[in-house]
Amino acid sequence: MADEGTVFEQVEHQIINSATDATVAFAESRQRRLSMLAALDRRFAWIVTCLPAAGFVVAMGLATAGFAPTPTILAIWLGMHVAILVGVEVGFHRHFAHGSFKTSTPIRVGLAILGSMAFQGPVIWWAATHRRHHQFSDRPGDPHSPQLGRRGFRGSLQGLFHAHVGWLFVAESTRAPGWDRYVRDLYRDQAILRVHVNYFFWLFLGFLIPAVLGAVLTWSWTGAALGFLWGGLVRVFVMNHVIYWCINSVTHTFGTRPFHTRDLSTNNVWLAIPTLGQA
Repeated sequence: MADEGTVFEQVEHQIINSATDATVAFAESRQRRLSMLAALDRRFAWIVTCLPAAGFVVAMGLATAGFAPTPTILAIWLGMHVAILVGVEVGFHRHFAHGSFKTSTPIRVGLAILGSMAFQGPVIWWAATHRRHHQFSDRPGDPHSPQLGRRGFRGSLQGLFHAHVGWLFVAESTRAPGWDRYVRDLYRDQAILRVHVNYFFWLFLGFLIPAVLGAVLTWSWTGAALGFLWGGLVRVFVMNHVIYWCINSVTHTFGTRPFHTRDLSTNNVWLAIPTLGQA
């Protein structure tokens, strides 16, 4: 019986050791995957911050050289801007991140596709980041607060930069361990998951559509180029750098606070209208 008990103990230890090894291996694999995704995030952060800005500079240079946007090109820009802004604000923000309203699957998919063209990241990642922001708003754990541990004028500038765009380069902000637990409901939604995994196709479509519209409506290669430039790169620059990313930086620093809240968010009328009420 003693020998039999010893055998049972050995088997039990082997099972425990195997389970422990499997757990450690899973944790290490998950950490490697997070590191890989964070590195990928940093590469795309460089693209989304620099390429649209370069496009804006090129567009201004061409405008002064005699290739100013025509009313048709400006209409393409404005139409793309409004449609995609609805995708981000009504879709990504109000519906997917906050669940503020319910709607049919075709509308949900349409909003997710439009929002994906904004070059702000895939829908499920965006919702996870925003839900995490609200859980830790302006406290440790907030992915993009301008207020954490920064004092003085220089610290304020550093905080604004971090909240506006710097956080996109920080792994703890973009891919904190356990970030995906905030969006298990969206991962279970097959229709939205398909939109999420095809993010780069929708992103490409957001640049192709204005180029095609510019070509068709002006029947020229110049129209195609200006459509791509203004409806694509300039649109992303204005929507993200000039308007939407200011929600993270400007409206957590400047503005009025008519109500007492645990975070440091403010109301800012200058951003409320161009963001469809986000500020």
